[in-house]
Amino acid sequence: MEAKAVLRYCRISPQKARLIANLVRGGQVEAAINSLRFMPQKGAAIIRKVLESAVANARQNESIDVDTLYIKTIFVDGGPMLKRIMPRAMGRANRILKRSSHITIIVDEQ
Repeated sequence: MEAKAVLRYCRISPQKARLIANLVRGGQVEAAINSLRFMPQKGAAIIRKVLESAVANARQNESIDVDTLYIKTIFVDGGPMLKRIMPRAMGRANRILKRSSHITIIVDEQ
């Protein structure tokens, strides 16, 4: 039996979030939470909270043993971008894309 947690419209670029997601993919939940807790990146704290939410969702089901959970699937999709303008020399302007992410984690028991 599996449990799922989704975070949508998170203000971190998908590329940066995927770097953290690749480190914990397929591992045990407890080991992943412990390693994410001590990583200095912004994405580590975000992914840890989503992972803890997935574990809390699994706790609601009586038939799931929380101690044997592992990360079955974790993926980061791109969300909508905020488009901003940065003024440049001689009346020009550059576009700044502030990216957002949708983070999905599915945990399952072994």
